[in-house]
Amino acid sequence: MTATEQGSVEISINEKGIATIEFFHPMSNSLPGKILNKLAETITEAGKDKNVKVIILKSKGEKAFCAGASFDELISINDLETGTKFFSGFAHVINAARKCPKLIIGRVQGKAVGGGVGMASAVDFCYATKGAAVKLSELAVGIGPFVVGPAVERKIGTSAMSMLAINATEWYSADWAKEKSLYAETFETIEEMDTAIDILANKLASSNPEAMSMLKTIFWQGTEHWDTLLVERAGMSGKLVLSDFTRNAINAFKKK
Repeated sequence: MTATEQGSVEISINEKGIATIEFFHPMSNSLPGKILNKLAETITEAGKDKNVKVIILKSKGEKAFCAGASFDELISINDLETGTKFFSGFAHVINAARKCPKLIIGRVQGKAVGGGVGMASAVDFCYATKGAAVKLSELAVGIGPFVVGPAVERKIGTSAMSMLAINATEWYSADWAKEKSLYAETFETIEEMDTAIDILANKLASSNPEAMSMLKTIFWQGTEHWDTLLVERAGMSGKLVLSDFTRNAINAFKKK
């Protein structure tokens, strides 16, 4: 089985209506197209499920939350259509989270890179550990955070997003991310974070579903054009990933 075929997305729903969506990939929870598509579908289905009151989005393991795009899949892209399709996977996940009528709590237990930062930005409320540093590394490999950019910018503002996008090789601490409102709170341990998530999820599970849905619509007001915007942005990344500059940069990055 190749790296692009590996990984999983699982969902569980408890008796209180708390749905937990967990994604996994053996390479630091990176995101090949298969995982992106399944993740978008799972979020959409959970949003339609009347038994679901609130959603927790997490990744498996205690290390990286998400390493972003799968380099193995990136380097295999040979035409614009394939490139646009791959980066559209990130667009579909962000749009699925945006349009889901249920509030989504993000659980970030470790470092988040590129698309992982986008996912943390696309949830409605995000908790993290002190080790959950962030980086938008796209420019360092010859592309840019075009697809995740709108979600990140909406969450932390243009200035902070620009810092991440321009200083693409540097990690920004979890406390920096909290200061910029990407994270609502940071915790010393995963156990402390999970306790806080459990408390919040149970509170929301007993809240008025209609009120929460209305709140979410208000929170995301002004993003209705993202269905087309993010796919257009995917085309920008899809074009750049075909360049010799980007291919050389990705290969050099893989050798580190």
